[in-house]
Amino acid sequence: MKVGVLALQGAFREQREVCEALGTTVTEVRGPEHLDACEALIIPGGESTTMTRLLRTSGLHDPLAARLHDGLPVLGTCAGLILCATTILDGLPEQESFGVLDVTVRRNGYGRQQESFETTLDVVGAPEFPGVFIRAPVVEAVGPGVTVLAEHGGRPVLVREGVRWGATFHPELAGDLRIHEQFLHAARAA
Repeated sequence: MKVGVLALQGAFREQREVCEALGTTVTEVRGPEHLDACEALIIPGGESTTMTRLLRTSGLHDPLAARLHDGLPVLGTCAGLILCATTILDGLPEQESFGVLDVTVRRNGYGRQQESFETTLDVVGAPEFPGVFIRAPVVEAVGPGVTVLAEHGGRPVLVREGVRWGATFHPELAGDLRIHEQFLHAARAA
C-alpha cells in the first residue's frame, strides 16, 4: 500500500516515520502530481489556516478535494481533522474544509499553546494510548454515521466514518503505532 502524507506544513515528517516503521511505502504530497499513486492519505497536525492557504497556492486543494470526495481513505490529526470536518467553529472567514468527515470542530478548543497537555486515552483497540494534545481542536458534535473510538472528558477525540478517521490529538508523537496500524488496516480493507 502506498500512503501519501500531506507535506506542506506541520508534523508530516513524524507521520511519514510512523508509516515507514509499519512497513508502508510513503509519498510526501506537495503537489497534485503526488496524489495519483496514493491509496490512502494522512493530513498531519500543524496550523489549519496556513495549510488551507498552502493547499490553494500549491494547486493541491481541488485535486485533493476530488480524491477525498471519491473515497480516498484519510486520517486527519489535529489540523488535519479540522480540514476534513464538515463544520469549523472559530475559524477564520477564509478558512474552508473538505467536508468529508461529519463532525463539527472548534479550533483551539482546549486552549492555546500553554494549555497543551498529555493524557492516557482508552482507545477502542488500543487501550492506554498516550494522547498528545497541542492546541487541539474540540469535537463539538458528530453525525449519525460517525463512530467515536476514544473520548477525553466526555468529548470525542478519535472518530471514524467509514474510511475517514480524525484525531484531535497527535498519535504520531505518542511513540505508539497502534492507531496508525488500525487506520492502515482499514484502508487496505477498503
